[in-house]
Amino acid sequence: MRNATIRDVARTAHVSVATVSRVFNSSGTVSAPTRERVLAAAADLDYVPHSGARSLSTRRTDTIGVILPDLHGEFFSELIRGIDLATRARGLHLLLSHSHGDPNEATTVLRAMRTRVDAMVVMSPYADEGVLAAALGGRTPLVLLGSGGDAGGHPRFAIDNHAGALAMTEHLLGVGYRRIAFVAGPADNIEAAQRLAGYRAALAAHGGMPEQVVEGDFSEQSGARAASLLLAGPRPDAIFAGNDMMAVGCFQALREAGLRVPDDIALAGFDDIPISRFLDPPLTTVGVPIAELGRQAVESCAEILSTGLQGASRTFTPELVIRASSGAAFQIGGKAAA
Repeated sequence: MRNATIRDVARTAHVSVATVSRVFNSSGTVSAPTRERVLAAAADLDYVPHSGARSLSTRRTDTIGVILPDLHGEFFSELIRGIDLATRARGLHLLLSHSHGDPNEATTVLRAMRTRVDAMVVMSPYADEGVLAAALGGRTPLVLLGSGGDAGGHPRFAIDNHAGALAMTEHLLGVGYRRIAFVAGPADNIEAAQRLAGYRAALAAHGGMPEQVVEGDFSEQSGARAASLLLAGPRPDAIFAGNDMMAVGCFQALREAGLRVPDDIALAGFDDIPISRFLDPPLTTVGVPIAELGRQAVESCAEILSTGLQGASRTFTPELVIRASSGAAFQIGGKAAA
């Protein structure tokens, strides 16, 4: 059996095709009785409006495009959860892709998506925002996630990475650790650089204490490798990993080396992904409202589409979440958590 068409609905409801179109596109004036008759006919015929045809007539797709550096891991899972909650609440669709951390791939995906979505949410900690905006041809609203350079007037939702890393390093110093190693993210990642700078600023503020930095790539495997390298040299009192996934890798490597957290080495992370509270001992970390970042980015897109005005940017101040892995769950200010 063939699918019902807009002409079938018009014939059944005794109205014109244009009237049916106005009902489903919420455009023009249609009386309440006529609207009810059209909707009843559509229900009887099990008619579903063709999204492509509707997009041509309204120039709207009711779709938000999202490009992330990666889709793997708990951080991106939480971010997508917030994005999905917001799109569903707004009755919008979601078109999701990732750039594999490659700025050239990000611009390629942007060009492919721009005619299929009403607005774009992009997280690209490697790319220049001007390049991203140019890839959209100035025709598709752009909302940025994460830190970067000049946003070019586009709304940006980001974390104060420097402040979060500085606060965590100060927490570890305040507890009494003096040899604090840092597992950094990729050298060309803007947010990783900001976290490394925060760590260094805290050490400098305490009399220029020596630093110990090992580069990772934000993955669990790189965290394990970094911990092994740190154990091969002068052993630190504490390890501060630039994100929680690397902290999980450090935790595993320390355990395999027969060391206890925090008795032998304290451990801290950044992001507060869900798994961090279920480690044994639970992980002290820098709390980031990951899902809220995604939700507010979508809300900003919806605001632009409804008003035509660029919304305000926001930088979230992260919060210390102090758990047992730093060895002093309630000795210093911050948000203590089990």
